[in-house]
Amino acid sequence: MTILVAYDGSAPAQKAVKRAFDEYSDEEIVLLRVVDVSDGYTEASIKAVHDLLSDRRETAAEKLRADLPEIVDTADVDFRTETAAGDPAREIVKFAEEHDVDHIVVGSHGRKGVSRVLLGSVAERVVRRAPVSVTVVR
Repeated sequence: MTILVAYDGSAPAQKAVKRAFDEYSDEEIVLLRVVDVSDGYTEASIKAVHDLLSDRRETAAEKLRADLPEIVDTADVDFRTETAAGDPAREIVKFAEEHDVDHIVVGSHGRKGVSRVLLGSVAERVVRRAPVSVTVVR
């Protein structure tokens, strides 16, 4: 079984990692860090920032590997880290679809009211679009 954990460095994401490592320690765990790319880029501008995105993805992967020992004991857990660039919710769902993920674990920032409506919720969009079950950790 493959468990995908969305990780952005936030406290809710750290809780999601802890939950996944506690509940699925016998499974393969994939920690996915998505480098958020704002909407509005044209195809030409995306080509122009390709190198920048590559650098950001590598930096994100390095930070994720550095953060893990502070969050959980990784000694006996089979896991790997992956990075993607784009809209976080879309990239999480896309990764799950393309890599035969069996379950997704995401943290929730717990926004309410107008803030949630205006900013949207990555966790909510993942729950609605995911091809597999999703655990949202508050």
